[in-house]
Amino acid sequence: MRIEELILEGFKSYPVRTSISGWDSSFNAITGLNGSGKSNILDAICFVLGLTNLQTVRAANLQDLIYKRGQAGITKASVTIVFDNSDKTKAPVGYESLTSISVTRQIAMGGLSKYLINGHKVPLQSVHSLFQSVQLNINNPNFVIMQGKITKVLNMKPAEILGLIEEAAGTRMYEERKEKAARTMEKKQRKVSEIESQLSEEIIPRLDKLRTEKSAFLSFQKASAELERLDRLVVAHEHVAHARRTQELERAAQDKRENARALERDVEGWRGRLREAEEQEREVRKKQEKELAKGGKLAGYEQAVKELETEVVKTRAQADIRRENIAEEARRIEGLEKGVEGLRAAREDKATATALLSSDFASIHTSYQSTVTALSRSEELLQTLLTGLSSSSASATTGAGGFLGQLQEAQARAAAGASAGQQARVRRTHLERELKERKGRVGKVREEGEGVVRELEGVRGEVRRLEEGLGGVGWDEEVGRSAGERQREEGERVRELVERHDALKSRLAALDFVYSDPSPNFDRAKVKGLVVNLIELAPENAKYATALEVAAGGRLYNVVTEDEKVSSALLEHGRLRKRVTFIPLNKIRPSKLAPAKLAAAQKLAPGKVRDALSLVGSDPSVRAAMEYVFGECLICDDAETASKVTFDPRIRTRSVTLSGDVYDPSGTLSGGSAPSGGGVLVKAQEVRAVERELRDAQAKLKEVRRELDGHKKAEAEWRRIRRELDLKLHQVGLLEEQVGASNATRIIAEIEELKKSLLEVDEATRAAQAQEEKAKADVVQLEREMDEFKNNRGAKLEELKRDIARMRKDVARQTASVKSGQKEVQTAELELEQMVKDIEAAVAEVEEAKEALEASRAELEAFLGEIAEKQKSLDQAEAKLNKERAQLDTFAEELSALEDAISTHRSQIKNAETDLKAVEHDVAEALKQAKAHANARVALENQYSWIEEEKEFFGQPDTPYDFTGINIKQASKQRAELADQQKSKKNKINAKVMTMIDTVEKREQALKKMMSTVLGDKEKIEDTIAELDRYKRDALHKTWEKVNKDFGEIFAELLPGNFAKLEPSEGKDLTEGLEVKVRLGSVWKASLTELSGGQRSLIALSLIMSLLQFRPAPMYILDEIDAALDLSHTQHIGHLFRNRFSGSQFIVVSLKEGLFTNANVLFRARFRDGTSLVERTETRSMQNSHRSALDKSNATAGSSRAGSSRAGARRPAAAAAA
Repeated sequence: MRIEELILEGFKSYPVRTSISGWDSSFNAITGLNGSGKSNILDAICFVLGLTNLQTVRAANLQDLIYKRGQAGITKASVTIVFDNSDKTKAPVGYESLTSISVTRQIAMGGLSKYLINGHKVPLQSVHSLFQSVQLNINNPNFVIMQGKITKVLNMKPAEILGLIEEAAGTRMYEERKEKAARTMEKKQRKVSEIESQLSEEIIPRLDKLRTEKSAFLSFQKASAELERLDRLVVAHEHVAHARRTQELERAAQDKRENARALERDVEGWRGRLREAEEQEREVRKKQEKELAKGGKLAGYEQAVKELETEVVKTRAQADIRRENIAEEARRIEGLEKGVEGLRAAREDKATATALLSSDFASIHTSYQSTVTALSRSEELLQTLLTGLSSSSASATTGAGGFLGQLQEAQARAAAGASAGQQARVRRTHLERELKERKGRVGKVREEGEGVVRELEGVRGEVRRLEEGLGGVGWDEEVGRSAGERQREEGERVRELVERHDALKSRLAALDFVYSDPSPNFDRAKVKGLVVNLIELAPENAKYATALEVAAGGRLYNVVTEDEKVSSALLEHGRLRKRVTFIPLNKIRPSKLAPAKLAAAQKLAPGKVRDALSLVGSDPSVRAAMEYVFGECLICDDAETASKVTFDPRIRTRSVTLSGDVYDPSGTLSGGSAPSGGGVLVKAQEVRAVERELRDAQAKLKEVRRELDGHKKAEAEWRRIRRELDLKLHQVGLLEEQVGASNATRIIAEIEELKKSLLEVDEATRAAQAQEEKAKADVVQLEREMDEFKNNRGAKLEELKRDIARMRKDVARQTASVKSGQKEVQTAELELEQMVKDIEAAVAEVEEAKEALEASRAELEAFLGEIAEKQKSLDQAEAKLNKERAQLDTFAEELSALEDAISTHRSQIKNAETDLKAVEHDVAEALKQAKAHANARVALENQYSWIEEEKEFFGQPDTPYDFTGINIKQASKQRAELADQQKSKKNKINAKVMTMIDTVEKREQALKKMMSTVLGDKEKIEDTIAELDRYKRDALHKTWEKVNKDFGEIFAELLPGNFAKLEPSEGKDLTEGLEVKVRLGSVWKASLTELSGGQRSLIALSLIMSLLQFRPAPMYILDEIDAALDLSHTQHIGHLFRNRFSGSQFIVVSLKEGLFTNANVLFRARFRDGTSLVERTETRSMQNSHRSALDKSNATAGSSRAGSSRAGARRPAAAAAA
């Protein structure tokens, strides 16, 4: 979009309508003398473009823009610019269909201003939008370079130069938006602070107060509703309870009347049976007295039987004593025989040991004698060799000493050994001959006693068999005695425990539950017993016994049964002696303490509180009864703990202290003195312990008896085998005596003696041979020594002396061994002699014991015969007595039975009459209580009118009157507490608080919502600022790189051979500022102050041109930018416009020919008669441009385009720009 025509009227120095047309599309210059109005043309263009900064148009206010400020009769100013819009690619948005666009701005005195586009009035914003769409930013008019801009650029600091780059990059728009966003954010923050202040200082305090009042109001309403609910619930429960109790009492009274009538019928029947039994008793007594009147025959029989029994008992006692004596004597004999056998075995062992000691001593003594003899010979030999004389009488008798005498002696020993060996061989031959003869004879004699031997072997086999059988029976006299002793001990233990149990039971009569079987074959296991008898109390829990008794109360004496049928049967037909309360296991509702309550109690008083149920043990089958009795109760160590636990809101459970004081959550306390009947639980445990011991003792006694019964058969078998064994042993002894007296036995004994003699002869033969060989060796040795002595007498003497010294040492050492061995042998021989004497004494004692045993057996046989005779007489006397008694016993049994029946009937009648009176009293009392409950129910209905309407729902499930799981006592207490609280709170409640708090809460929500919106907007603004900063930096960097490149190139064109650039300050970032660096030739200047004024102007101009080139606008307005340049440089500027800005329209005001001569169209302004005039002139360059364009057009395919001269003037410029 290019300026095609400019029309001024009344604007500054153009009072009349002045039309300036023929604008070149590329380079237009305006020149004229100072004051001619050339710059007013540029002001008019800026005025139409909508610049708001009046300094740009050199005016203080809009009135300065009207010709002579309106004093010449012209009161308005108007400027119109007609733009060429033929290039649709660069047309403003929304104006693509128009070939031209006219924009007019008019002002009038008084400050009135209006804009017109194509003759239509539009707001200023539409004008700005129009020009901004074609890169003419009116708010940042970098396309307008007015006078002084060059000087201003020269004096710019790095931050200001950076501002130019930011303007070129368009980041100023980001800054403006950022500043606007910051201001908005500041407003938002102030709004947030206002809201927070209002919330914290006004809304929240008031709301807190209202919420407190609301909470109190809601609590009051809730409590009122709860109070009404509890009131109705308690009243309904009382109504139902009165009604139910009335019915129960009436029904109980009716049942008791029936029981009374039944009792009356029973009494009549028992009285009739009593009369019959008394009549029968009188008749039987008459018969008995008649029978007794016959005489004293029975007393005689009884006296005779008594005397005979005494005799039999005495005789049996004597027989038992004899039998025990016999058994004792037999055991003593057996022990003595074993002692004899032991002594004989010890004697044999001692004899063997003594023989070994004697043999060892003989060997030691022989060695000793040999050593002594050798020593004597060596000493004699040495004496003989030294003096030539023998020192012993033996040597004198032999007539020779020294080696010769020893040699003779050795030869004599060899001869004696040979002679002894020959004699032994002769004796062996003789013994062998006799042994052979005896063996021949024994065969014949053995045939004679073979029958007796075979019999002996057979009997010995029977003995072995019986001995094995005796061991296999598994019983002996010791086992029998042990079992009998155990039986006596266990029987005594059972008797003691029975007496102890009876004594304890007699002191605890209240713990007995006596009843008769209500029906035949009644299973008594269905009656578990009294609760107190079913409790198992560990010894470590004995200290809690009193507390448990108090906790259980009367239920401690209740009777536990399997079901209600058993209870009913006992009540009706069990003939109970006292009133009893039953606990049927299938009907009761066991209760346990809630774990949460127990945990809270134990946490409240650690180690001082425990569940009562946990302290008692029982059989699993009756555990439900224990839970029913002790379920909801706590045992506390002291009163303080009990009070703390019982009345704690989380627990509220009945508690009992160790001393028996009771704390109930309803507020009641009981205690003081020790409870009566205390210790019954401990005593019951003693009874249970004794019963357990009694059961164990009875079981052991039964086991011992069973063992004895099992041993009876084995004992009988053992005694039978023992008798047979004794007989067989006696028979073996007789046969052995018979066999020992036979010839075969004698000959066999002789053969054994001969064999022993042979062994002795063989031993003597071997000894003689050894003696002979030893003597021969000595002869050889002596002969060798004699030869050596002859050859080396001195050395032999020395050797002989050494041998003598060694042998003396050996003799001294062996002497002690010989003495010790001799003493041991003597001691052993003495001990052996004593053992032989002991054996003889023991054998004599055994014989004496056997004689005494036989005498005792004879006495026992006599006693047994006497017992048999006396027992026979006793049996006859008893038969007569029993016959007599049989008749009398019949009467006694009948009388006893009748007496029992009479006593039973009288007791039944008495009990029934007592029960009848109690029933009549109970009936009256029940009717009285029923009437009281009925009156109370009517009073409730009169007091509460709603009962009549709601009573059908009382106690019904899923209704407000469902009593299931409701603790009415607790509810009544809570009801009273709530009523007191409501009465005190009624005057403190704000009834309007709900409406007030609703208003304030809505205000609070609105403020919080507003603050949330404001904070959200603030956060978005902060994000926008961060995003703008990022965009700004990216755009700034790109712009700097492009502008810096163009800056260097333009400066080089304006001042060839030199270079300039933009760089961040040393050590700083791009965003902190830019500095201009200049190189003249090859030298970089440290500062712009080193440059001349023209060079500095070129620097500033180059920077401005590079900024303009970065984002080319369709139009540039320059006002005397070449003021500080010489002619050559102004020519370079003209070339620069032509070459670098071919696509833009330049409108330049200049006074220098070097610049405007390069323009395509030149407008000259003159001031005449107070009015500015403008003349248009085409420069030579423009004419050359036209000719070249025509030549180019003719050279094309022949097509030509016709148009107005003005259009023809524009097309070449457009083509060149393209």
